[in-house]
Amino acid sequence: MKRAGQKLVAGTEAPGTSQTSKKQKTSLHRSGFEESDPCTSVDWGNLPHHVILRVFQFLTLVDRARASSVCRRWNEVFHIPDLWRRFEFELSQPATSYLKSTHPDLIQQIIKRHADHLQYVSFKVDSSTESAEAACDILSQLVNCSIKTLGLISTAKPSFMNVSKAHFASALTVVFVNSKSLSSIKIDDTPLDDPSLKVLVANNSDTLKLLKMSSCPHVSPAGILCVADQCHGLKELALNYYILSDELLLALSSEKHVDLEHLRIDVVSENPGQVQFHTIKKQSWDALVKHSPKVNIVMYFFLYEDEFDAFFREETPVTHVYFGRAVSKAMLGRIGMNCPRLIELVVCANGLQPLDDELIQIAERCKNLTAMGLGECEVTCRGFIEFVKMCGGRLTQLSIMEEVLIPDSDYSLDRLHLEVSKHLGRMWFPDMMPTW
Repeated sequence: MKRAGQKLVAGTEAPGTSQTSKKQKTSLHRSGFEESDPCTSVDWGNLPHHVILRVFQFLTLVDRARASSVCRRWNEVFHIPDLWRRFEFELSQPATSYLKSTHPDLIQQIIKRHADHLQYVSFKVDSSTESAEAACDILSQLVNCSIKTLGLISTAKPSFMNVSKAHFASALTVVFVNSKSLSSIKIDDTPLDDPSLKVLVANNSDTLKLLKMSSCPHVSPAGILCVADQCHGLKELALNYYILSDELLLALSSEKHVDLEHLRIDVVSENPGQVQFHTIKKQSWDALVKHSPKVNIVMYFFLYEDEFDAFFREETPVTHVYFGRAVSKAMLGRIGMNCPRLIELVVCANGLQPLDDELIQIAERCKNLTAMGLGECEVTCRGFIEFVKMCGGRLTQLSIMEEVLIPDSDYSLDRLHLEVSKHLGRMWFPDMMPTW
């Protein structure tokens, strides 16, 4: 005889169980299953367009293309113009590059269906001429574009520099003429020339705000002066020092020009002793700073020690200085004497003489200095602590290799980090050379 509550044989029903309660249990069971498994409760094919669009924006291009084949609705979203406002073409040769090239079929689809949607476009190419020429071919087909930003990026030289100047200029002309709304252009290491700049200015003078064009050997000072004279909204400019001139600085300082925010200058020499660098007058620098008092003037030096003669012999309003090669004590002394607006200084290398006096002079005279980096140099612990003490908590970035610091009778390296930390108001340690 069965006791009350004992399980029934499968398939039997307890006496008194109604059909209604049975349906309720089935319904509850189904509801619980649906909540735990979203695949059974969501009709993925009928999600609102804006939801699918948001999902697609987080996917890589390859995954987005795969997702577009799920159903007709997803494929429709794949072609919504908002998804094609920003695009990076990657062009490479499989045998020589790690880049994963954009599929040719997709490129053709973009040109046919989305050329007029593209607004923020970049071309990333490897070192091969074939990839750079392919980029030019795509540019030449963007006849209905409304591009706002354009970047041509070479992951390694020579790339665009090996493309014929005529081919490159013709491709750029298509974009410059048809966009008429370009605000930002990055075309470093390219065969850009003066006629191309004139086309750019003629069609985009009211919109251009940023122009980066370092290492463009076919551009002359007259070409960049044309840009400065007519693009009155220009706020950021990056160029090689050989293009910089007194006339250019005065043009950027005219009343009709907006305040310049960033001026980046690359000072590069490939052959020691082969280049004579001109000097910019103090009056020209003063005019620029008077017109744009908050401008950041950034200079990157890749010179040999005997090529610095033209620089910093009188006051220069530079704010950021980076020395990519060895620089002399005398040059660093000039920095301390003539760069009162200096904010950041990075010295890659120096000789084997301690830089104590030069650093202390920089701390005394460069009251805006907030960042310092030293590579293959030498500084005594005593001199370094004096430098930090004079700068105090305004040094927000301080990167010094441990090998740079020379222990003395007053300070060991262990005591140095405690003393420096005290003056900075935060814990600080010198950088360590990797051992791998």
